[in-house]
Amino acid sequence: MHLLVAGTVAIDDIKTPSSSRKGLMGGSAAYAAMASSFFAPTRIVGIIGKDFPAEHINTLRQREICTEGIEHSEGESFYWSGEYHDNMNERTTHEVAVNVLDAYTPALPASYQSSEIIVLANMSPTNQIDVLKQCSTPQFVVADTMDIWIQTEGKALDDLLTRIDMLVINESEAKLFTQTGNLVQAGRQLLQAGPRYVIIKTGEHGALLFGPDQDFFRVGAYPLDVVEDPTGAGDAFLGGLAGYLAQEDKPIDFSVIKRSLSPATVMASFTCEAFSVERLASIGRADIDLRLNAYAGYTQL
Repeated sequence: MHLLVAGTVAIDDIKTPSSSRKGLMGGSAAYAAMASSFFAPTRIVGIIGKDFPAEHINTLRQREICTEGIEHSEGESFYWSGEYHDNMNERTTHEVAVNVLDAYTPALPASYQSSEIIVLANMSPTNQIDVLKQCSTPQFVVADTMDIWIQTEGKALDDLLTRIDMLVINESEAKLFTQTGNLVQAGRQLLQAGPRYVIIKTGEHGALLFGPDQDFFRVGAYPLDVVEDPTGAGDAFLGGLAGYLAQEDKPIDFSVIKRSLSPATVMASFTCEAFSVERLASIGRADIDLRLNAYAGYTQL
């Protein structure tokens, strides 16, 4: 099945305890599309400014990602700069410039509108709904979100949750949305908001999957000796998960989603091993399969 990824495409400046890099490709759609492209034909939707480096677009195209849905603007690209601290779990955002996103309304090319798997990567829930309205026959819709939208666009986010099949959200955002510190309670409350499935990402501790009829499953993270840059790991998780679902030839249910968590976790792990999407750009399917086999050995009795 064809997979559509809509979200942000950005320029990032990132500092870690060991290094500092400027002008990197970032954005939720970029990471998710790079990850999903290893599993299924991927189309990307977003907007960039006149300052966006051409080599970043070439990186997407080298993964055979269709970039027809990336709008080019005469403004400045969405920009983020941040710094990770010693434990790599905490970071400080130094600057965010919305720029071209300020007045952006996604417009899907005609060829994109029949995509079967829809990934609404992190962006305004209003824009996520705009994308979904243009999709003619979606078979499965998964969305991500973040704290700023929970705090500023709650009504639109509530509307979005009634339109999707699965919500993927991180631990702190799940607690913020549900106003509870218990992640099991948070997952159940999020299911009541509309989606049939909910995944709560817990960083280095893995992820929790919630489904109907009290269905529950948990996975751990892939063990890494070194984390170079964790930026975009959650987006790569989302892309790996959706890519796996797109390559399945059977109806998507709880058991299929359980299996998708392994490739999701593995794609997130690769992302952490280098800055930006550089590690995703350097691997092949054989590398992924090797790590999937290792991960299975780590998690099965």
